[in-house]
Amino acid sequence: MSGVSEKEWISIQVSEALGLDARAVESLLEVPADRKMGDLALPCFRFAKELKKPPQEIARQAEAALQGRLSGAIVEVKATGPYLNFRFDPTFEHKRILGEILEKGERFGSSEIGAGKTVVLDFSSPNIAKPFGIGHLRSTVIGHAVSNLLSFLGYRCVRVNHLGDWGTQFGKLIVAYREWGGEVDLDGEDPIRSLLDLYVRFHREADGDPSLEDRAREWFKKLEEGDEEATRLWNWFKDLSLKEFQRIYSRLGVEFDSQAGESFYNDKMEAAIGLLQEKGLLQESRGAKIVDLEPYGLTPVLIQRSDDATLYATRDLAAAIYRHDTFRFHKSLYFVATQQNEHFRQVFKTLELLGFSWAQDCVHVPFGMIGFAEGTMSTRKGKLVFLEDVLDQAVERVKEIMAEKNPDLADRDRVAEQVGVGAIVFYDLWRRRIKDWTFDWNRILNFEGETGPYVMYSHARFRSILRKGAERGIRPLESADHLEASALDNDEAASLIQTLQAFPGAIERAAEQYEPSILTQALVDISDRANKFYNAHHVLVEDPQVAGTRLLLVRAVAILLKTGLNLIGIEAPEEM
Repeated sequence: MSGVSEKEWISIQVSEALGLDARAVESLLEVPADRKMGDLALPCFRFAKELKKPPQEIARQAEAALQGRLSGAIVEVKATGPYLNFRFDPTFEHKRILGEILEKGERFGSSEIGAGKTVVLDFSSPNIAKPFGIGHLRSTVIGHAVSNLLSFLGYRCVRVNHLGDWGTQFGKLIVAYREWGGEVDLDGEDPIRSLLDLYVRFHREADGDPSLEDRAREWFKKLEEGDEEATRLWNWFKDLSLKEFQRIYSRLGVEFDSQAGESFYNDKMEAAIGLLQEKGLLQESRGAKIVDLEPYGLTPVLIQRSDDATLYATRDLAAAIYRHDTFRFHKSLYFVATQQNEHFRQVFKTLELLGFSWAQDCVHVPFGMIGFAEGTMSTRKGKLVFLEDVLDQAVERVKEIMAEKNPDLADRDRVAEQVGVGAIVFYDLWRRRIKDWTFDWNRILNFEGETGPYVMYSHARFRSILRKGAERGIRPLESADHLEASALDNDEAASLIQTLQAFPGAIERAAEQYEPSILTQALVDISDRANKFYNAHHVLVEDPQVAGTRLLLVRAVAILLKTGLNLIGIEAPEEM
């Protein structure tokens, strides 16, 4: 079986023995729930119809055919009911897995399955002239993690920040600035707070003076028509906002290839509306223009209001067409909360009705909301919870914890920033994205639970073991071919190596399902099993071969923890 993996060898042998497609066989191979049954299992239910035999008989037939072909890592094949179970030689497996991690380093688990395919990811998308709220955290970190995962698998990722920089709200803000701008300081330390104050005041004043709403619509119409004063103010508000956002993105390690917001599509909407007209999809309704989607179980989508102003759907249609024409994407992903499910169903159905076959490649990736229990957050900005406040509080709390746990830690401020920000990101990504979650500082910053600090601390712990070994002149083996089998002949080591072996599969599933929680859970699993191994077995023992072998395992753990943390957008501190 030289040159092929165990899965490939099994799929080839089974396909030859039973006359099945090798790829179909390989896709069904799975790790048994009960590892006493074996290291890998093939459920034979799927082949019953094709082979016209009961799955139990198929498993027995395959066992008989493969008995004389076993070699290398596979030492046993056994039919158990409808399953065909395989057992591997542990030493052979340990050498292969650790050798591959040693060879590939932080590229272990990467592949080129996405080579030649472009994925456009639309995520974060905060609103201009408003502080970066906690509500945009989920879109930002989920989209960032998925883009990292897809890039790791060879896809070309185009990261788009579709800024909320257009709409009637800017007419409101312009009116507010012209009315009360002299009462705020947009050149001060917190210009975004000043813009928010103006926006809030507009709504308060409009309750008693409805004419303000009419003036706001007029000013937005001027902005759409390129009015010089409206455009100047809008650009100023936008520049102030982008500086604010960039500070947050830098802390999160997030970068974009494009920050073309809604305004970018102003000159492209007329063509999109024209296409709708040509296809006979556009209808009049109370002076407005709509696409009737009721025959498809959807509410009508508003394309243009009676005053000719365009809406979100119009811009999203224009954006989708532009992105496909520009990038010829394999997939176009939209990371937006579940509240917009109906909106994206409308947009995608409209694209389909326009005759675009690629509409099926547009995917809404929804997620749940963040909640706050009473007293969870104290914020200097009132009732709204802003992301910068959350990050600042996380970092300060981590500093306090570290002052107790490791008062001599060098560069504590930098490490606290890494751990505090990483804790927030990890907690957001730990559960399935569709789930709502509630802020809980005790859980987020727990160094012993299923949390970011726990995984980061595990990484730092194993890096520390490697440093201590180097200080004593003990280093990991340079080749897995020379490992000492007895050093890993225990349940803790075997369990840990199985978890390391599963790491590439976790990356692939997380990318395929746009579900970073699969990887965060894998990192917690590696940390758990690695710590159990370390607590049960001394690493820096006198026997250099045993110590070198166990240090090789420690090094593999440190590599994968760092790789996984980086993929979900978190730094991996060397010390904590």
